Amino acid sequence: MENITKPLILSSSPHFHSRYTTEQAMKEVALACLPAAAAGIWFFGLQALFVMILCIAGALAAEYLCRRIMSKPVTLKDGSAIITGLLLALCLPPAVPLWIAFLGGAFAIIIGKQVFGGLGQNIFNPAHIGRALLVASFPVQMTTWSAARGMAVDATTMATPMALMKTGAMSQLPSLGQVIIGQVGGCIGETSVIAILLGGLFLIFRRHVDWRIPTAYLGTVLVLTTVFGTVKGYGMMYPVYQLSSGGLMLGAFFMATDWVTSPVTKKGRLVFGLGLGILTCLIRFFGGLAEGVCYSILLMNILTPMIDRYTKGRIYGGSGKEGKPA
Repeated sequence: MENITKPLILSSSPHFHSRYTTEQAMKEVALACLPAAAAGIWFFGLQALFVMILCIAGALAAEYLCRRIMSKPVTLKDGSAIITGLLLALCLPPAVPLWIAFLGGAFAIIIGKQVFGGLGQNIFNPAHIGRALLVASFPVQMTTWSAARGMAVDATTMATPMALMKTGAMSQLPSLGQVIIGQVGGCIGETSVIAILLGGLFLIFRRHVDWRIPTAYLGTVLVLTTVFGTVKGYGMMYPVYQLSSGGLMLGAFFMATDWVTSPVTKKGRLVFGLGLGILTCLIRFFGGLAEGVCYSILLMNILTPMIDRYTKGRIYGGSGKEGKPA
């Protein structure tokens, strides 16, 4: 009888058992982004929609060209480039020029993903790589914030809650209700806490996201900002504003939980979230930037392999040390 050997099929990481295909998972992530995207369009107008479209277009164009240049199969159908472009758009100012949005989408794919070999091989979150490069290249455009619809202000631009807290102008903060709803200045998808939580909880319910990372991240920030706010005399509302403002909620549920660049072990995810919270608070309290989510996630991405290495589970029947039985 002829012995027929089935071919071994290798695919990119992450490797975990799931009933979802990559395309199905990406569709549900896009669905989870819709509340934050819709809130951004409502509060900042059609300009926000155009920024999303241009970011996605830049990501798709860069993905196609990179795959063709590298003579590799074009992977546009998996939807990852669309998600990268959309997530990047959600953490951009609504007034950013559209050509910068397109360039950011291309940066995110080329520098954040394709130079490492494509989906599953990148070590940094691609959307935040794109944002970091845009901030470094166009600091003025990336720090100009539009006033949200319905705000009682005469100017078209305004300071964000994070900028006001950075300067100690606590009396000028908008009401907590405005912050929760999203009626404040900021990036397109980061202002509405309600919209972000709807999407984030949907991802947790569908098991695309492990609750450990956002819980450890937000919990660490809560503790540290409570201590810092008490020392500075800012009052007990200070940690609430810190949690609800800036890119913290968006980063905790959509960026830090990226399947490829976050730890795979349960303990590692808690350590990862703890590190994110500490770095974010250090940047916010003592750094030159009002926000620290983007850079904290990129820095912790570097440590992900080491975190996985030192938090891996004990092999059954072993002592925990390689080559030495129990």
